Amino acid sequence: MRFMFVGDSMTIGRAGDYTWRYRMWQHLEATAAGSYEIVGPRTELYEATADAPVSHAYADPTFPAGARRHLAGWGEGWLHMAPLIGGAVAETRADVLLVSLGLIDLGFYTNSDQTSENVHAFAAAARAANPRIRAVLLPVIPNVRAQYDAPFAAECARFNELLAKAVADLDEPGSPLLLASVPESYDIATDTYDGTHPGPSGEHKLAAAFATAMHQAWGLGGPYATRAP
Repeated sequence: MRFMFVGDSMTIGRAGDYTWRYRMWQHLEATAAGSYEIVGPRTELYEATADAPVSHAYADPTFPAGARRHLAGWGEGWLHMAPLIGGAVAETRADVLLVSLGLIDLGFYTNSDQTSENVHAFAAAARAANPRIRAVLLPVIPNVRAQYDAPFAAECARFNELLAKAVADLDEPGSPLLLASVPESYDIATDTYDGTHPGPSGEHKLAAAFATAMHQAWGLGGPYATRAP
């Protein structure tokens, strides 16, 4: 089974991060070793000094090259990924998409209704490339901006409602969609390093959200266990 991570800055990570992708790789190695592959057209991390995804300096230098693959970008959202996902799925023959998108859209590009339209376009393009594609979608986790920007907080809440409706409407037996649950204990004060991007504890909680959804709904993998480092 081929897994592809799709996301924004929270998923690509920056130079020196482990990333939640790394935590998911650890989980898959422990629960599904030999029966999966991580795929995607990119492998890089974001490098702040270059303001570009040009780094390969993962916190664990032994993170295998093949497991570093993804389709994620700093500053990229549903708006950017909807036109790319069809080609990426066709190229990599991905079976399962693990998607964490939306915060950047609502913060800079599109309102909740427009962002929802891009979710529908994304799903249609992914299915055109693989009619049996599966996907797990994580709701938006409001960042520190939502604490002082009430309209932005309201857009985040409304988009999450629209995302839940989209998953319910678009779910099909042959191409199932899952809505992951935001971890109840997720705290942007302690699980992020800047009010948005996950630190080590946040990485584990994001990986656990996807792992738990897949295990409970599809029987894939197993219960998530936090692993060192």
